[in-house]
Amino acid sequence: MSDTGDLPDRDGGGPADRREQLNYSETMAKMLDETARRKKAAKIVAVVSHALGVESLYALRAVDVGCSAGFIADELALAGATTSGVDIDEPGLARARERFGDRVDFRVARGEDLPFDDDSVDVVVLNHIYEHVVDPEAVVADIHRVLRPGGLLYLGVGHRWQLIEPHHRLPFLSWLPPRAADRYVRLAGRGDHYYERYYTPSGLRRLFADFDVWDYTLPVLADPRAFSADDNVPEWAAKVPPAVLAAALPLVPTYVWAAFKGPATPAGPPLTVPPRHLVR
Repeated sequence: MSDTGDLPDRDGGGPADRREQLNYSETMAKMLDETARRKKAAKIVAVVSHALGVESLYALRAVDVGCSAGFIADELALAGATTSGVDIDEPGLARARERFGDRVDFRVARGEDLPFDDDSVDVVVLNHIYEHVVDPEAVVADIHRVLRPGGLLYLGVGHRWQLIEPHHRLPFLSWLPPRAADRYVRLAGRGDHYYERYYTPSGLRRLFADFDVWDYTLPVLADPRAFSADDNVPEWAAKVPPAVLAAALPLVPTYVWAAFKGPATPAGPPLTVPPRHLVR
């Protein structure tokens, strides 16, 4: 699986030339915002529950890839799942173990080398992570390996054409080639380098081509309360006709996808706006 046209390297080489983002929770304060992180987790649990057609995650095995300080992993555990969290953010994992180690198994591990057996996990969460890792394709491939047939990968994914880049809050930053993006963040006083690398929407489809993907973005926008997304989806969005929401989808900065390992259909009750099948 290759998408180098969508993910150019800063120095013209391959993904191996990128450095890992260690200690991420130490540099990104929002990773320690418990209220916001738990609200995101509630949305994740709602989407996963609907896609699988379950009322709770009891008896399921879940893994949060890129768990950092552990709030999302903890909510998965509280929803009933036997949960592991993996990351290379050791300070974040230390905080997570101190607070939630009695409920969650936290491990230092890279996403491309997950410490789980083949076909052993029911649910994997990859929430705003792929743009940070050195080799997204290797991470996605290893997630596919550990998921059981019929298992679910929850995806919160940004894309290159987002208008405001979410980490540095600069317009059109993710549109730029790497060297120009570096200069932009330096001129704006937001850091020395722009590390994150986003795929285009078509590149995202190729990245997750081994999965059967259902797009929950419009259902979440149309009924944010049902998916615990009313913290960042304005109330007026629920009043917009579905056709208008669909037309505006390219402007939405984050897509919410439920990706099954193998052919599957969301098993939850009917929604006002159903999830859209992204045909492979």
